[in-house]
Amino acid sequence: MTAALNEDFKGAVNFLHTGERFLVVSHVNPDGDAIGSTCAVGRILEKLGKAFVLVNASKVPEKFKFLPGAQQIRSLEEAGDMEPFSRVVAVDVADAARMGEISPMLTGDAEVLNIDHHVTNDRFGAVNLVIDDAAATAEVLCHLADALGVEWDQPLAECLYTGLLTDTGGFRYSNTTHNVMELAARLLGQGVDAAEIADRAIETISRSQLALLRRALDTLAFSESGQVAWMWLTRQDFTEAEAAEDEMEGIVNYARNVAGVDVGILFRETPEGEVKVSLRSREVVDVGELAQSFGGGGHARAAGCTLTGTRKQVEEEILVRVTQRLQRGDG
Repeated sequence: MTAALNEDFKGAVNFLHTGERFLVVSHVNPDGDAIGSTCAVGRILEKLGKAFVLVNASKVPEKFKFLPGAQQIRSLEEAGDMEPFSRVVAVDVADAARMGEISPMLTGDAEVLNIDHHVTNDRFGAVNLVIDDAAATAEVLCHLADALGVEWDQPLAECLYTGLLTDTGGFRYSNTTHNVMELAARLLGQGVDAAEIADRAIETISRSQLALLRRALDTLAFSESGQVAWMWLTRQDFTEAEAAEDEMEGIVNYARNVAGVDVGILFRETPEGEVKVSLRSREVVDVGELAQSFGGGGHARAAGCTLTGTRKQVEEEILVRVTQRLQRGDG
């Protein structure tokens, strides 16, 4: 660990040791790393003898409700009547807007500890522990727990392992490093059931999610070169499939996984009339940089943004920019 990273961890350790009551929050439409990291921070704070409340602006996806602490995650409405918080721990949040409308829950002088791994993170915290070459926020939290002297136990390990597992695509993506596997081995040593977590968090899908996937695949289209593939999900698709927003997770990978495709895209209409764009790439295009140019963010191989306009306008705008980057060959 470099001296600079040591200083980052010192700031986070001091922030947690000097506070007594914390609001812990992650991003809207949470994934496995977001929920796992939220629950992990709750477990760490519990071990430090601190008071805390876990909050998310969206519902906890059904497949992550098994995690220790997941049942404690409250909605914004449920936490809104509480005494305001002066200390906030934001996990897996690339920018403050992704936390949702939490300002009514904060004091005027509230400070944020920003713990994340997104290269596009804008360092919105009073203290920023952002390690952008980490595979997941859960990886950062493994090292933070060690820096705090917090002993790993099975509940904490299950939360951290889930974050590592899901953000590496079941240890299949290019962010599956030597360090990730060493940490995973340590977590398994705490009694984590790897098969059960993989089954719950990755393998099992609901019938409504399957119905949504069928509708997306019906729209699958390819560029003339075959290097770009894209799909659409409309509001009608969600209604007919009786699917929730969180049930679209992973669908974009079906476009990227086709042989010869470098960039896979999923366009999704939102209830507000915007279009959310999920981007995945194999090796050429840096979709994190692309998404950031549209006001979004993410990583080189997985990112997203939100656009306004007609279906044709949004599709053309994204495809033109992706094609330009493929032609340059430099992301």
